Amino acid sequence: MTAGSLTDPAPPGADPAATPGRGTRGAARGGLANMAGSALAGGTGVLVTWVVARRLGQAEAGAFFSATAAFVLAGGLAKLGTNTGLVYWPARLRATGRSHLLGACLRTGLVPVLVFSLILATVVWTAAPEIARLTAHEAPGIVVGLRVLAVFVPLQALTDVLLTVTRGYRSMRPTVLLDRILRSCLQLLAVGAAGLFAAASLPIFALAWAAPYLPVTIFSAYAARRLYLAGRPRSAASERAERRRLRRDFWLFTGPRALAAVAQLALQRVDVLLVAALGGLGPAAVYAVAGRFVILIQFANQGISQSVQPRLAEALSTGDRAGANRLYQVATGWLVLITWPVSLLVILFAPYYLRFFGDEYTAGAPVVRLLAVAMLIATGCGMVDMVLSMAGRTSLNLGNVLVALAVTIGLDVLLIPRWGALGAAVGLAGAMVANNLLPLIQVFRGTRLHPFGPGTRAAALLSIGCFGLLPRAVTALFGSGPAGLALAVALAVPAFAAGGWLLRGRLELGAFTRRNP
Repeated sequence: MTAGSLTDPAPPGADPAATPGRGTRGAARGGLANMAGSALAGGTGVLVTWVVARRLGQAEAGAFFSATAAFVLAGGLAKLGTNTGLVYWPARLRATGRSHLLGACLRTGLVPVLVFSLILATVVWTAAPEIARLTAHEAPGIVVGLRVLAVFVPLQALTDVLLTVTRGYRSMRPTVLLDRILRSCLQLLAVGAAGLFAAASLPIFALAWAAPYLPVTIFSAYAARRLYLAGRPRSAASERAERRRLRRDFWLFTGPRALAAVAQLALQRVDVLLVAALGGLGPAAVYAVAGRFVILIQFANQGISQSVQPRLAEALSTGDRAGANRLYQVATGWLVLITWPVSLLVILFAPYYLRFFGDEYTAGAPVVRLLAVAMLIATGCGMVDMVLSMAGRTSLNLGNVLVALAVTIGLDVLLIPRWGALGAAVGLAGAMVANNLLPLIQVFRGTRLHPFGPGTRAAALLSIGCFGLLPRAVTALFGSGPAGLALAVALAVPAFAAGGWLLRGRLELGAFTRRNP
């Protein structure tokens, strides 16, 4: 593993965020690599879900999805919000000429994560019987599966935090190679191998799914150390008062984000646990399978936002609001261009998409369509919560996520007993709308940044025209069966590609080449 970045190096002494075209070019190439890796990770995730859904019964598959949701929640809590702080503060220290504090900054974030993740792993191990009783109705193997996953909670947290450190140095390569490609492929291979055994059970699948975190953590630590040593200034000595002030400022910034990160993860995972607890394991499996495409879109969002994040932090820390606004708008246009066709196609193909996992999952078609509409709204706002955090408004970010979490839990408790998986989808959709519109208003009022640039508008209209209106017209004429849908896609894809080429200037697609946009 090398420490090289996928972005263009800035000239010595130059402010990268202020260099014309450099921010979008670097974000484009870093984001493109991350999105390609994210597409692979999303695809392998769908295949892992398919293996589990096909190999285990619906109830046991629901228990597996509940256990992995609890695992992800524990790992998110263990990170203590440092996935934002360890990008924001290194970028700020470099932009303000305080690079000698980078080592102290990294220690400030990493050590508490290691300690707290060990504590949480112990808690999950000890409380596994109670967690199983509440969420999985003591399904066979769930307690052992939870304890297997508990062992890997520290590795999950450390992997994510160490890769955050590499992104703080504006290097996307470790995230792409280690998390998106290596971990995802190892998970697919391990889960696929487990599915070949006649005696495959939930604990075996849990071990196969979590084991890849071990090698990925080791490689991530190596990549982070190499980047730190390569970028460490010759005179890295710092005074005790500076380090103390840095620790205080770091946790004043990161503390609210720690709670927000947990609440954000809860938004993505607690609904599976609530469906299992209130509606049963069968509906939980249906809901987890139906919502799998949401994770694929979230990967695309992460692919762009993780590349934009350090550049946006540098621009805002130096007062370059015009540069920050341009980054935000261009990145949102790219996000819409990539994710809206996926959401619109999922709406069109919902029954066929679910039948891939088994005929018993086709009841989740309304869930798929509702979540796809919510994702259109969410991605249309861009990575707005990240923009709010990079502007230093982490307390507002926390408030927004808590409001969204209250919305989803309230609607889930009210609707899951009546509507099952669809009730959980209503809760998640309401939370996604709240968690994007609230920060959108706050970002505009506080910083005058907004995502609705010419590229965003062009991408939205192109996507709706090619994958919304055109397929509806074709299926109205030729029917909505397999032949009609195939013809609709056959016409939509080249129309979308041609439209993207004609609008390439407005979409700033030239940033993905080595020439100036």
